[in-house]
Amino acid sequence: MDNPRTAEREEMVRRQIEARGVKSPSVLQAMRSVPRHLFVPEPFAREAYQDYPLPIGHDQTISQPYIVAVMTELLSPEKGDSILEIGTGSGYQAAILVACGATVISIERISKVADLAEENLARAGIRDVLVLCQDGTKGYPDRAPYNGILITAGTPRIPEPLLEELADGGRLVAPVGDRDIQELVRVTRNKDEYQTERFGAVRFVPLIGHYGWK
Repeated sequence: MDNPRTAEREEMVRRQIEARGVKSPSVLQAMRSVPRHLFVPEPFAREAYQDYPLPIGHDQTISQPYIVAVMTELLSPEKGDSILEIGTGSGYQAAILVACGATVISIERISKVADLAEENLARAGIRDVLVLCQDGTKGYPDRAPYNGILITAGTPRIPEPLLEELADGGRLVAPVGDRDIQELVRVTRNKDEYQTERFGAVRFVPLIGHYGWK
């Protein structure tokens, strides 16, 4: 994989991510290795390694690098894990999960965004991601259960189908709240019980779907 702008990624990790408390070696290495600029529209490519979200079209965004790193660390993907991502966006978050050793099924409701993500992933040489265009709030039972589930849009509540598709011991990370502001939560499944932890305020585009926002 052609992987330029290495120095910018190193600086991004050092100043924006490591300095703010992200410690997972696999997450830090993934953030150093994946070429974020290949997942950003050309007009914003020069800003790819800055500490803020960027538009990718169709009223969607690519999250700031720090948030991507935090959500990945909370999910704690391990080599060989099967991860379900709800909200593919540019494909960058899926690429980070793959760089951590996971296999990813990513669901995007907007067909043009799904196509864009597939193009970005191919250009970056990222495999092990299956992109589907459908309502992600209904989950994807064909490959369940999942070691981890990541929701990359703000949801009013955790969709019930996703809780059911989480493996025993698996983790689900999502921004939960209203349309304007959410709280980042992690849900861990222990048989039929679910433990919820909270990690502060975030802001995401709304999760649209049957079990999300209408």
